[in-house]
Amino acid sequence: MTVVKSTLPDDARRVAGAALQDTLVDLLGLSLTAKQAHWNVVGPRFRSVHLQLDETVTAARDFADTVAERAAALGVSPDGRPETVAAAFGLPGPKDGWLRDTEVVQLMVDSLGAAIGRLRERIATTEEPDPVTQDLLIGITAELEKQRWMFEAENFPRD
Repeated sequence: MTVVKSTLPDDARRVAGAALQDTLVDLLGLSLTAKQAHWNVVGPRFRSVHLQLDETVTAARDFADTVAERAAALGVSPDGRPETVAAAFGLPGPKDGWLRDTEVVQLMVDSLGAAIGRLRERIATTEEPDPVTQDLLIGITAELEKQRWMFEAENFPRD
């Protein structure tokens, strides 16, 4: 059942909806990964990494809300339930326990890099069917690339 009728043709709505749903899962999972690392980071750069992780959490959560609302506007019910995220999340995640600051930085570089790669595929997929969704994904990608750059700079030079 579609409560909201999209202005997009059905095929375009399906493509955009799938891209938005997959992005929602990535963003929600990324926010949980960053928050888990935030609680467990230790090491000489604890404070700077701890604070940067919160910036990533805030960005991911804000973007998740925007993505979910875009899906709803297209008549696609967004699914951010814990079981959906757990079943579909495919980005690198943290190990159990305390995490060295260098490990956290590498985790975030890897996780953000994977999310960016997946977003770039969705950008290509949505170009024709829904340029508005594509534009949203481009903006999210730009911010995640900025976050990745900031984390990557933390581990330079590589130990």
